[in-house]
Amino acid sequence: MKFGVSTFVTDEGIEPAVLGPALEERGFASLFLAEHTHIPVSRETPYPAGGDLPRHYYRTLDPFVALTAAGVVTERLELGTGIALVNQRDPIILAKEIASLDLVSRGRAVLGVGAGWNREEMRNHGTDPTTRMSRMREHVLAVREMWENDQAEFHGEFVDFGPIFSWPKPVRRPPVLIGGWGAKTLDRVLEYGDGWMPIALDDRDGELAKAIADLRARAGRHVPVIAYSARPRPDAVEQLTMAGVDEILFYLRTAPAGPTLERLDDLARLIT
Repeated sequence: MKFGVSTFVTDEGIEPAVLGPALEERGFASLFLAEHTHIPVSRETPYPAGGDLPRHYYRTLDPFVALTAAGVVTERLELGTGIALVNQRDPIILAKEIASLDLVSRGRAVLGVGAGWNREEMRNHGTDPTTRMSRMREHVLAVREMWENDQAEFHGEFVDFGPIFSWPKPVRRPPVLIGGWGAKTLDRVLEYGDGWMPIALDDRDGELAKAIADLRARAGRHVPVIAYSARPRPDAVEQLTMAGVDEILFYLRTAPAGPTLERLDDLARLIT
């Protein structure tokens, strides 16, 4: 079993160049960073968890810049997005950003993707919320086309280019993890993902185990599953392990260096 953390890196919390080595020193395998480019002042979309939107949503660093800062001071730590809002990003720039991260980290980039929930944020990027799933699919497929071909081209409803040159190429093709857990999520994993990253606090009801078994049976292969935002408790770790996940990500609250390092010490006791 591999263990990592998912968090929001902000201008008010621990710096990524401090967080990365701290994770590696404590035996964690990965760092996954959330993304919000901005938060509109006028927002009608409710926060999915309920209540007021937490402060760290307003202050996130660009995930690829933050992951690069963590990557250059670590050697083994995988560097992932959890999640990147790919339907709000230009796919040609996105392909270069991730490939550049993978190159400077010597093959440690992971692309976790999702369609997002903040409709006002999407609209500011010119994304119609009703097409966000279709856009996500095309953006991921276009990015993979640029990673894999010297002369890339893509012709879709939302993305249309080519032939083009796009370098650098990644050291390895970064795995694409499809976030979420909805009616069609597993279909998306099977069509254009390399793995699944559901929010999975635990699996006390056994539903995650059933979904993983269904996914792997349909794929006819072992599809990697990364449990996002798991509860930092031994019983949750045991349940997720029995469900068949390959990696568990604990949610790390955004805080300055001192409290964060203390929290990492607590979490490290769960993985030793």
